Amino acid sequence: MSTTRLTTLPSGLTVVTDAMPHLKTASIQVSFGVGGRDERPDEHGISHLLEHMAFKGTTRRTPRGLAEEIEAVGGDLNAATASESTSYYAKVLGEDLPVAIDILADILTDPQFHPEELVKEKNVIVQEIGAAEDDPDDVVIDHFIAEAYPAQPLGRTILGTPAAVRSATPDKLRAYMGRSYSAPRAVVSAAGAVDHDRIVEAIGRAFEVLPKDAPPANEPARYRGGISTVARPLEQTNLVFGFEGMSYRDPDIYAVGVFNNLLGGGLSSRLFQEVREERGLCYEIHSFHWSYSDTGIFGISAGTDPGDAVDLVTLTMDVLNATVDGATEAEVGRAKAQMKVGLLGALESSSSRTDQMARQVLIFGRTFALEEIVAKIDAVTVEDARAAGARLVRSSPMTFAAIGPKRGLDKVRKLAEQFRPT
Repeated sequence: MSTTRLTTLPSGLTVVTDAMPHLKTASIQVSFGVGGRDERPDEHGISHLLEHMAFKGTTRRTPRGLAEEIEAVGGDLNAATASESTSYYAKVLGEDLPVAIDILADILTDPQFHPEELVKEKNVIVQEIGAAEDDPDDVVIDHFIAEAYPAQPLGRTILGTPAAVRSATPDKLRAYMGRSYSAPRAVVSAAGAVDHDRIVEAIGRAFEVLPKDAPPANEPARYRGGISTVARPLEQTNLVFGFEGMSYRDPDIYAVGVFNNLLGGGLSSRLFQEVREERGLCYEIHSFHWSYSDTGIFGISAGTDPGDAVDLVTLTMDVLNATVDGATEAEVGRAKAQMKVGLLGALESSSSRTDQMARQVLIFGRTFALEEIVAKIDAVTVEDARAAGARLVRSSPMTFAAIGPKRGLDKVRKLAEQFRPT
């Protein structure tokens, strides 16, 4: 019997809980269906900056006071920003859940945005941007997304640019928060040692002041694809290449998950076995599929010696096409087992469970029973997986990004151009 309960308050805010009686701790997460994709051109990076500034003091609490209060009950407090969501979360003993709720409500309804704290935090984020720029894995994926979705919010980085971050003001933060952090966009999820009715009552009081405005629509995504190569004095060439994927609501979403797993999701996957184990062209290679509300992105990521980059891309494309045409029953079976273990693993952690429920409610307006998801995974056939792979590879132009030593980049770029018909 399901232990998940969901209540939507008159304000439009949704509370969803899952009681896990064997646990003594509780995780709680406040999520808003807003992120980097919702930023206007002059707001690049403001979602992430706002997430940082929420912890920098309220009318009742100083930044240090926030940290000391949550740690006085042994709790953790943190947050995360994505393209389509921003989440604030805490983990405490079940009996201390009221403390966590009060702190989360305070930072999300009464942040002060003190100018001196903003100056310091903008500098912290500029340092974070610099660290990302020094990491070739971060750089290549940022260029990959920018080429896939050019000149639109979805193609921009979550962190923003140093200039954009430095231009933020307290008034700009308040304006963005006022239009974005509304009750209809909010989901409060909790799991572990929780009592649904008590949480609903506490959340109703604590978040009553949230605006009730309906959220504005996002700018529709426009996948285009493209090629980006960046010369850097590195030991390896880092590559990411792929195609448009599928949205969360796509009827083939479970089939594409199976295809992605059997292609590049584990040690037995085609890419790992054929590109690394048989040819030794890389240390690590994997495929990924990220979904959004109205689109998705599928890609393959690897790093290799500059002299091996052309061979790696050529072989990987051969493996990709061979998998589309020849995925086997055994491979599909292993991929489905991997997906189910990942799903079940989320149910063993209160933190993972709160995030899982929040994502489901933000996207679909409800949660899914374990049996329902498992049935959808089990229903995927070999033919479904092959068809999903064919749809990924043959329905959109390629996006290709590489960063590494200049030697070899020209050759790998020319090869990528061959996979992009004009």
